[in-house]
Amino acid sequence: MEPNLKNTFSKIMKGLTGKFLFSAVFLFISPSPSPAHEYLIVVKISEQKLYLMNGNEVSKTYAVSTSRYGVGSRIKSNKTPLGMHRIAEKIGEGAPFGAIFDGKRMYTGEISTIYTDDTKLSENYELTRIIWLEGMEPGINKGKGIDSYKRLIYIHGTAEEGLIGTPASIGCIRMKNSDVIEFFNLVNVGMTVEIKE
Repeated sequence: MEPNLKNTFSKIMKGLTGKFLFSAVFLFISPSPSPAHEYLIVVKISEQKLYLMNGNEVSKTYAVSTSRYGVGSRIKSNKTPLGMHRIAEKIGEGAPFGAIFDGKRMYTGEISTIYTDDTKLSENYELTRIIWLEGMEPGINKGKGIDSYKRLIYIHGTAEEGLIGTPASIGCIRMKNSDVIEFFNLVNVGMTVEIKE
């Protein structure tokens, strides 16, 4: 340690006692949190993939299905919004594989058949787990007429697993049910989700 720095440090330490001394030493030697441990979720619509990023490294990759109507934020457009979002709520912890949720995001007690072929259903079921997204960019995905949270934009399981990897949803981001359980357990409320073309 340089002499001047050493003298300054000694004077500070002599002026502190008890718990204040302990706190100062702890703060002096404790490393700051590493940004490498801050997770980011990236949805790439052109690839129909979701990436869980750990710093600059891809930690997990999942095939997904975004909207068959393309990208957009307008209410009732049935399009997948772009931009920065955050996980606002996680719903369905402990629900069984294939659990059907109703319009109030409550488990109905029913279990859906899961189709792994190219079956297209008339109903749009949210299954197994729901990760509810909130837009973070006013004028893009947050605010009147374009609000992702109010549009009920989710990441969720689907009965149409055979369509995963192609645009087939009506706005949400669909995952295979086993994948959405794993993903649900890896992520936390407040994590950032970037949806990009």
